[in-house]
Amino acid sequence: MSKAFSGKTIAITGAAGGIGQWLCKFFGEEGATIAALDRNEKVFELADTLGKQGISAKAATADIADGDAVARAFVGFGEVHILINNAGISRHTTLAVTDPAGWQSDMAANLNGAYACAYAVLPQMVARRAGNIVNVGSVNGLSALGDPAYSAAKAGMISMTRSIAQEYGRYGIRANIVLPGTVRTPIWTERMAKDPNVLKTLERWYPLGRIVEPDEVARVIAFLASDLASAVTGATIPVDCGLTAGNIVMARELTLEDF
Repeated sequence: MSKAFSGKTIAITGAAGGIGQWLCKFFGEEGATIAALDRNEKVFELADTLGKQGISAKAATADIADGDAVARAFVGFGEVHILINNAGISRHTTLAVTDPAGWQSDMAANLNGAYACAYAVLPQMVARRAGNIVNVGSVNGLSALGDPAYSAAKAGMISMTRSIAQEYGRYGIRANIVLPGTVRTPIWTERMAKDPNVLKTLERWYPLGRIVEPDEVARVIAFLASDLASAVTGATIPVDCGLTAGNIVMARELTLEDF
C-alpha cells in the first residue's frame, strides 16, 4: 500500500520531545525517512527505536542556537524534503527576571534556531523547486501571555514564515506555522507536582474546557506537511482549544451568564 510520505526525508527538530517523538513515529509509519535533530542525546535512542519498528531514521545532536552546529547536522542529513521546526524553549517567565543575556538566549533558541534550520535547507529546496517548511510557534506570538523573550521570538517566527512563503513560493516551496496553546507535555507534570490544581486553573480560559494534547498539534502539522494542504502557504493556524478565539472568562463575566 502506498504511503503518503514515501520517498521523502523529513527533518524534525526537538525530535526527542513529546510532540517531536509523535511526529517522528507518525511520519515514519507513513513511509518517510526521519532526520531527527535534538540537543539531547536521547535522540539517538529514538532513532534506534524507530529503526527497530522498521522506520528509516538518522539522528544528530545540535543546539539550534548554534548556527554552525545546525549547518553540520544538515550536511549529514543530506536531502531534506520537509522541515519541521519543532524545537523551542522558554527560560525567562517575566521581563523582570530577563537580563540582556537571557533575552538573547531565548531569541537564539527559538527564532534564530528556526531560521538557521530553514537557511540550511532552502538552497536544496530551491534547486529541486519543491519543499515544505512547517514552523511550530505559540499562541504567545499573538498576545502577551508571559515569557516575553520566548513570545517575541514566536511572533518573529510568524513573520519569518510569511516571508519564506512569499519569497520562495515561486520555487514550489510552502511555509506555514502552527500556534499551540498549553500542551500536555512533561513540564506540566512537574508543575502539577507543585500545584495539583494548576491545569484546572488554566482550563477555564479555554472554550473547550481543556488543554491541548501533543498528538493534536502533531496532526495539524502532518496535514500542513502533506499534499492535502498543497494550496496552503503563509498560514498561521492556532491549535489551542479556542484560546485565541476570545476571552471566554471575560465574556462570561460581561454577560453574567454561566455557560
